[in-house]
Amino acid sequence: MPAKRNPLNLNPLQLKTLTLLQALSRLPDHAKEQSEGVLVANMPPPHGDHFHLGDAVVATRDASGLFNEAAWVALERKGLIKSHFPDSALLTRAGQDYETGLAEAIIHHADHHEH
Repeated sequence: MPAKRNPLNLNPLQLKTLTLLQALSRLPDHAKEQSEGVLVANMPPPHGDHFHLGDAVVATRDASGLFNEAAWVALERKGLIKSHFPDSALLTRAGQDYETGLAEAIIHHADHHEH
C-alpha cells in the first residue's frame, strides 16, 4: 500500500507554510545548515500580491502562514519545525522530508530568465 498522503493531517495553511519553508531552506540567502536541520530566516517581504522566492514567484495569499504564529506553533507541535517566530524557523529533518504535494501548485517559476 502506498504511504498515506499528508500523514500528519496538516491543514491547508500548514501545508502551504511548510512548502514555503522547504523552498526557502534550499536558497542560500535564507538557509543555514545546522546539526538538527536547516535554519530558515530572512523571510522574503511581499510585494503587493506576490513575493519572490529565488527565481520563483509566490502569491501573497499562499504565503500568509509565513507570518502566522498559529501555523508555526502547529508545525512545531508536529515536529516539523522549531519556531523562532517571526524571525526564523529550524526546519527539522522530518520537516524537510515531509511531502506536501503543493510545491508545483503554489511556487511559480518564470518561463524566462532575466539578465
